[in-house]
Amino acid sequence: MIARASQLFLPTLRDDPAEAEAASHRLLVRGGFIRQVGAGLFTFLPLGWRVHQKVVQVIREEINAIGGQEMLEPVLTPAELWETSGRFGIPIVFHLKDRTGRDFVLPFSHEETMTFHARELQSYKQLPQLWYHFSTKERDEPRARGGLLRVREFIMKDSYSFDRDEAGLDRSFDAHKAAYERIWERCGLEAYYVVAESGIMGGRESSGFMAPAGSGENILVSCENGDYFADYDAAHGIPRAPTFPPPLERPEEVETPGATTIESLAELLDIDSAATSKAMPVMVGERPVLALIRGDDRLSEEKLVTALGEAYRPMTDDEITAVFGAGGGSIGPVGVTVDVVADETLREGQFVAGANRDGWHLRGVEAGRDYEPRFADIRQANAGDACPICGGELREQTAIEIGHIFKLGTFYSVPFGAMFLDEDGEEKPLVMGSYGIGPARTMAAIVEQHHDDDGIVWPRSVAPYDVHVVALPGVEEQAERAAEVLAAGGAEVLLDDRDARAGEKFADADLIGCPVRVTVGKKTAEDGAVDVRDRESGEERRVAIDELGGVL
Repeated sequence: MIARASQLFLPTLRDDPAEAEAASHRLLVRGGFIRQVGAGLFTFLPLGWRVHQKVVQVIREEINAIGGQEMLEPVLTPAELWETSGRFGIPIVFHLKDRTGRDFVLPFSHEETMTFHARELQSYKQLPQLWYHFSTKERDEPRARGGLLRVREFIMKDSYSFDRDEAGLDRSFDAHKAAYERIWERCGLEAYYVVAESGIMGGRESSGFMAPAGSGENILVSCENGDYFADYDAAHGIPRAPTFPPPLERPEEVETPGATTIESLAELLDIDSAATSKAMPVMVGERPVLALIRGDDRLSEEKLVTALGEAYRPMTDDEITAVFGAGGGSIGPVGVTVDVVADETLREGQFVAGANRDGWHLRGVEAGRDYEPRFADIRQANAGDACPICGGELREQTAIEIGHIFKLGTFYSVPFGAMFLDEDGEEKPLVMGSYGIGPARTMAAIVEQHHDDDGIVWPRSVAPYDVHVVALPGVEEQAERAAEVLAAGGAEVLLDDRDARAGEKFADADLIGCPVRVTVGKKTAEDGAVDVRDRESGEERRVAIDELGGVL
């Protein structure tokens, strides 16, 4: 096929958008691929939609290859489905009412709707099943940024597996892992399979895929020895050992006026900040919970959601005072009646903790002796921590999460009553998995990894066109002939037949980034050949027009 630039909507820009920081954001806007409508809202222009749909087709082919059945579910979703799953109140969910006052949701994923339909699966003989769709998602994202990296509306491929047992789920999960790895390879992406958190999606286990990038909304944590990769929110690192003061037989109160931060507390008591504990009071529905981490650590919100099994919110100042009898800088786990979830780093040793009395703390607080917590890994791993596999040093780098796969188990099937009759005659809940890829974010990741100072360098598998033919003045007929020969050889051709300066055409060709540029110039009229330039390597060669059919 041949597309003529003179007839296309190709609004390229010479200058970077003022608000764009990520390379993918800058180049996709400048190249005429996308335009912003509002915060986190983008239109895909013709070039951008071609790329998006090529990414979609790669994904479709690989999911079909593992038995996927494509379907389409509505975006507008009755609120009852999300109330059934317990996810209706999640802050990023868009809520709306129709004219009669009935509540609806604009979902960021379709677990609820898929499980609703899965109730029609009655027998083990119908299993396993693998359903998927490409559907618009909505997310009430408070910090939309980075172009396509963090948006409020997007298309996602989400697939869902339904199995009779955990062994079947493992097979479905592994099949998706392999399919995703083939997708990244076909899209020309360097990607790592990482440990991840399930968070608000629910379930017992999940893994992600992350692409290193100059800009991104995630951090890839990896071991210097290459044997451990994790999403920042899920990474497990072994921190340095604290320097403890001499142990005490029982906690001792110490007055700490004005010491409401870990730094001021450690300085006042002349102790290692790692020998203190930090209290993070939250509400899980109507239930108060105290999360406890080491003083020099940060709480991982995703890990805490996983540990609690549901979403939470921070307590208000009034709630903290009502529950603990003190302000947030002086609360601790001793003597409280709420559930305490303590990080694994607090399992051994004695720490300084709040005394639940303003201006006072307790020395020598020991888990198991002075309070009974439930232990979980809820700290944020840090660069410099030791690797949990080999003890090597953990490192951090900016990355983009391009895929996430979840073992949901029966998290959704039980509340929805999605049951089947097994071979032994017993009714059992379906065992589910959920698997997501965002084509737009994949697009952005490709640009982040494949660009130079002049523009995008698309891999052929997802390029808007295979060949960009630049027609210079006076040889329009030869340019048409070159485009026809290329198209006859199976290439998708963008023919720049605009009445524009040569420099502008060359700049646009580099910016748009098709894998091959063919220049038809004055010399062509003499020798019947054209300059063929590889966009990635910059190598040029002279090829006769009649031989262009094999140029790719």
